[in-house]
Amino acid sequence: MVSSDQRRRQLAREKFERQHQRRMQSRKRKQRNQVIAAAVAMVLAAAGAAFATGAFSDDGKDKDKVTQAGKASESPAPTPSEAKSPEPAMSIDKKAAYSMKLTTNRGPVNIAMEASKTPRTVNSFNALAGKGYFDGTKCHRLTTDGIFVLQCGDPKGDGSGGPGYNIPDENLSGLGKPGGDGTVTFPAGTVAMANTSQPNTGGSQFFLVYKETKLPPSYTPFGKMDAASLKTVEKIAKAGVTGGGADGPPKNAVTVEKATVTKR
Repeated sequence: MVSSDQRRRQLAREKFERQHQRRMQSRKRKQRNQVIAAAVAMVLAAAGAAFATGAFSDDGKDKDKVTQAGKASESPAPTPSEAKSPEPAMSIDKKAAYSMKLTTNRGPVNIAMEASKTPRTVNSFNALAGKGYFDGTKCHRLTTDGIFVLQCGDPKGDGSGGPGYNIPDENLSGLGKPGGDGTVTFPAGTVAMANTSQPNTGGSQFFLVYKETKLPPSYTPFGKMDAASLKTVEKIAKAGVTGGGADGPPKNAVTVEKATVTKR
């Protein structure tokens, strides 16, 4: 017999994943439109240059050339995956421990990371933080029912942004074997990668677990907050979600003013 509390948690997990998938689908649509727009702009620029040099005349002799140029704008544009940036080259010590400090307007959040468990994830955060990628970004999502996380790392602040590349899932067995409901427990203090609900689709978004949460073992757990940082996130969560719901921007807006990664 499934208790009402278990059912509520299950529904919350399903809602969490549905909403996350919708956000990622929106992100892909935006990326695809940007790529298509760029391709069209290149074609128009090329046509303009050709016209300026007399390649297109008004005597009808070059109609075939114009038609071919028109067809170019209808050719398949590269998909977002084809237009992605490369993953940062490995530059960390894979055997070392690292710390990531998020200086926020609500207080510092300190995260311990073990490169031996999640080398490519830690390497990505090290590269992005070194470029100031997270500086000035907002933690755009707070969930307070069934799933208890604060999600950050999106430069757009709406759940659709990313660095232009994906990193593979790592350490998925790090939280133990799934139970009968197909989930594992993400303890309070865990820091894990967000994704598109598909394997190996992590980017820059991550979530801070402020209360024990059950989720499928599909999210790379790569760090752990210290006690003071956990209290900071708990305080943010206690204030609730904007508009009074259970899933949305935190009422007490959170901005990552600076992110730094250092070797311990």
